[in-house]
Amino acid sequence: MKTKHKKFDAVQMMRNIREKLSQKYREDPESERKELREIRKKYGIKEKNQI
Repeated sequence: MKTKHKKFDAVQMMRNIREKLSQKYREDPESERKELREIRKKYGIKEKNQI
């Protein structure tokens, strides 16, 4: 497999973002729930368990 030096590596950037968020939510699981509630409210999405 060939590797090239890229000016912008989107895959690596996404891995870094995912790792940063994973660590943040491991340390404070409630912050994930809070952010998800805010996003649902912003876009008018109902939770699956709500009727």
